[in-house]
Amino acid sequence: MSTGSNTKRYETPNHPYQGERIAQEGDLLGRYGLKNKEELWRTQSELREYRREARRLIGEAQGDVEVAEALGEEFLDRLRRYGILSADDDISKVLGLDVSDILERRLQTIVYRQGLASTPKQARQFIVHEHITVDGARVTRPSKMVEETEANAIAFDENSPLADSLHPARAEGQE
Repeated sequence: MSTGSNTKRYETPNHPYQGERIAQEGDLLGRYGLKNKEELWRTQSELREYRREARRLIGEAQGDVEVAEALGEEFLDRLRRYGILSADDDISKVLGLDVSDILERRLQTIVYRQGLASTPKQARQFIVHEHITVDGARVTRPSKMVEETEANAIAFDENSPLADSLHPARAEGQE
């Protein structure tokens, strides 16, 4: 009997068919260029974990936000480093986060938002095909969470044909 065989890192929806939820998921998939709903569900599960941790810390501190922040200093620092929370947000803000707050910090979304690709799907393709670097290192995972400090260090790989600003796959006016 094998132990730890459950490697799934996300929860699926409780009800298989809910028209409104399916429509919302389809919208998010299109807006962020996600490959499938599993990527969305994984992000939703990550958000659920953040909220669970914030509730646990607030509960441990018996509702005192300042004590909860002291207890969860590392947790909050990580969320601030990734730009999910701003420097002046307190722990209660974690409970109000939306899945799009996390999706906005994916490498794929940032490459698209910075204008290195003309669509989120093209951004995904550039990343998977090793055309994008973060701090000079090639990254092939579109789901990589980008820290605030890394956001300005995203560029085309110097050995990539896309590094040429005249390449036809690059959108008009890209640097």
